[in-house]
Amino acid sequence: MADTRWLDEGEQRTWRTFLAAVHLLEGSLDRQLRRDSGLPHAYYQALVALSEAPGGALTMTELAGRLRSSPSRLSHAAARLEEDGLIHRFKRLGDRRTTIAELTPRGLKVLREAAPGHVHEVRRVLFDSLTQEQVDQLRAISEVMLGELDPEGREPRYAGPNGAGIRD
Repeated sequence: MADTRWLDEGEQRTWRTFLAAVHLLEGSLDRQLRRDSGLPHAYYQALVALSEAPGGALTMTELAGRLRSSPSRLSHAAARLEEDGLIHRFKRLGDRRTTIAELTPRGLKVLREAAPGHVHEVRRVLFDSLTQEQVDQLRAISEVMLGELDPEGREPRYAGPNGAGIRD
């Protein structure tokens, strides 16, 4: 540990500011969605992922990967979403081991109703306070971080809407 490169004062301030901002951002988005739509942010993200998938369906493994979620956490969320009629889970024909999660018409309706308030909150807490140059810098910084944290590109990247889903 003698050669540890400790954070200098500026780096320490940047690091802690970044952590606080990410924490508060997640909390703000979750509170808005719960208040206006009754959905936790994690459930909203699951509905978005399914809405953007071909046919509105993904295997549970694919969905867990897109959400960066553990299978057990996703299973709990999927049970709740299915109980609320927002998704339907079923076994793939000829493959009893693979479970498919599919967005229901009710799930798409709930997502479409929740999206405007969510987008308003994202704009309010992030984009409205930044210049276009800062938005571009934030994207570039995030892309560099993703490249360092996920050099093989396993983590899902936003590639644009495929026309089937709701824009987040």
